Amino acid sequence: MSTPKIPFHLGIIIDGNRRWAKKKGLLSFEGHRKGLDNVERIGERCRKQGIKILTLYVFSTENWERSKKEVKYLMKLFEGVLSKKNIKELVQKNIKLQVIGQKERLSQSLQKKIKQGEELTKNNKKAILNLCISYGGRPEIVQAVRNIIKKGLSVNEISEDLISKNLWTANLPEPDFIIRTGGEQRLSNFLIWQSAYSEFYFTKKLWPEFTEKDLDEALLDFSHRHRRFGR
Repeated sequence: MSTPKIPFHLGIIIDGNRRWAKKKGLLSFEGHRKGLDNVERIGERCRKQGIKILTLYVFSTENWERSKKEVKYLMKLFEGVLSKKNIKELVQKNIKLQVIGQKERLSQSLQKKIKQGEELTKNNKKAILNLCISYGGRPEIVQAVRNIIKKGLSVNEISEDLISKNLWTANLPEPDFIIRTGGEQRLSNFLIWQSAYSEFYFTKKLWPEFTEKDLDEALLDFSHRHRRFGR
């Protein structure tokens, strides 16, 4: 299925891995593993559909509150995502990788893989893949304010544009379209500054069940919308 209008920047709030596992009588770890497999499938479909920027919300600042065992497993999965094989594939497809969030909270080994992946793909031009790891919209804004204060700017110099330029997404256009799986209908601290005029799409499909066809249907829905931006 093709669509006449494709979002330039798509954000996806990945939700439902643990519920999918519970429904199948499996451990939550299996849900995360299955969810990771789906990231590859949906990411490839986005590329084929012509989406230029894909931002995936994979681990929030709130997720640190989960059990140590689950967090450790997720971090190992992220290290696998950033393997040499996967980075090489991004290079071949001319996709730039960026990791957005509180990188300093991650393990040294994961930080090293992130740095290597970002360095090896920094000159890629065809598309951008953003992974939000240890990300939260409010901490992002707090950090932006701190950055501005450090610059010693006057009150009159503070503007929306200045704040945007000090966010972790400073080099990116705002998302046109945000999809959330899992049945919940909220942002959960995802790109809360950047999504002021984003279109939203909520589906009850749990992330591991969300297929390429489901993505196409969401994109078709987006293509029928008329964005007025308050005008």
